[in-house]
Order: sequence, then C-alpha cells, then structure tokens
Amino acid sequence: MINGQALGKTAELKYGLFPMSFNGCEVISVYNALEYLNIPQEIDAVRKYMERYAVFGGFFGCNIYCIGKALNHFGAECEKVKSPDNAEAVIVSSWTGIPFLSTIHTVFCVRDNDDIKVYNRYNNLQSYMKYSSFEKIFGGRKPLVIYKLRQEYKHE
Repeated sequence: MINGQALGKTAELKYGLFPMSFNGCEVISVYNALEYLNIPQEIDAVRKYMERYAVFGGFFGCNIYCIGKALNHFGAECEKVKSPDNAEAVIVSSWTGIPFLSTIHTVFCVRDNDDIKVYNRYNNLQSYMKYSSFEKIFGGRKPLVIYKLRQEYKHE
C-alpha cells in the first residue's frame, strides 16, 4: 500500500502537469484498492489510465466521479453508495475544509474489527491511520462520493 503521497518515488511521478505529491490521491486510492483486492497494478499503469480523468491538467486531481471506471478497467467491481456502513473496503472523497474553498482528498479505507484503517490520509505520513468511525476521517464533513468494493470479487 502507498501512504504519504509526498514521500518516496511516488511523489516524483507526474499526474497531468503536476507531481503526484500535489494531486495524486485518487490514483493512489485506486492503486491501494487494487492491491487490497489482490489484482495489483504498477502505479504507473494506474496513473496513465487515470490521466484521462484529470481535471484542468491534474491541477484539481482526478474527476472523483470517474474512480469507479478506473477500478472497473483494472478488474475491480465496485458500486457507488451513499454510506460506507457495512462495507469492508471503500474509496471515499471529501472536502478537506470548507466546500469549494478547500481541496478534495480521496482515501482508501478498510474496516479492521472496530476500527477503520485509512491509507494515504496525509501527504507526509508513512503508514495508515486508524479511526473509530467513517465520520471522524474527514472531521464530520459529508463524503462527496463513496465507492464500495464488492468483496465477492476479491481475488485470493
């Protein structure tokens, strides 16, 4: 799994016109989801495919409503849901602050007993973070889009 998009070799890759340290969270979330589902891809393959969904040359990252298309392209089954409840693994996008005045961040999350592991929560964090609820991940801000990974398609 990739954490800390501003760390390591991932930070140096370009997504659109910018380094992934600036705008690569959606690419990293799809990459991490594919790893979790045991259908791993090279980060470069995911990045190249997702560049077709870059917003303003990647300045605003990826169109978050196209993440499902990228997952499907690489063989992952998912569905857009309104709530992450009862989901084992999801990709969630939300505002980081005030809507339209802040950035959007996208993370990959896995339920781990009573906690939720969140991958790539912060740019400079090398490991996942644990939260007790989905609401706490983005400080109570409502998600913009949630993709629930369909576990019956998890490759073993």
